[in-house]
Amino acid sequence: MKTSLPLLCFAIALSGGCATITSNEMQTVTLTTRDQNGDVVENAKCELKNDKGSWNAKSPGNVMVRRSAEDLSVECQKDGMSAGFLRAISRSAGGMWGNIILGGGIGAIIDHNKGTGYDYPNDLALRMGESVTVDRRDEKSPAKDNGTQANARPGYPY
Repeated sequence: MKTSLPLLCFAIALSGGCATITSNEMQTVTLTTRDQNGDVVENAKCELKNDKGSWNAKSPGNVMVRRSAEDLSVECQKDGMSAGFLRAISRSAGGMWGNIILGGGIGAIIDHNKGTGYDYPNDLALRMGESVTVDRRDEKSPAKDNGTQANARPGYPY
């Protein structure tokens, strides 16, 4: 029994960093832009930013961004339209909690610093002329699509 305790401690220490092992530092998000009537706006020029970098894209499309504990800000512009703004909330991923419980926090520190312990919402639906906040927590509940984003909260002050 005495030899199994050190082996158990060693195994727990190795299990730290779960999100680092199972997740990538990058995440692909789907970016869409709509006008005030809910119609798709194509070829809007968008910039996505967090503390790990910035990425330029045209909507609609998929964009690879670097994960971070910081929220992702998105600004899209198109000639003849008011700019649209979006804030995507960064939430801790399941692997981060596993690190805290099993690894004593060392893996969680690594995942925090690398960004692998966090996720953004998968769908970033921006409405031109508005500021919205999207949260991954809201993706889990089914929403009716009536041309508006169910989890958007207007009025985020950029």
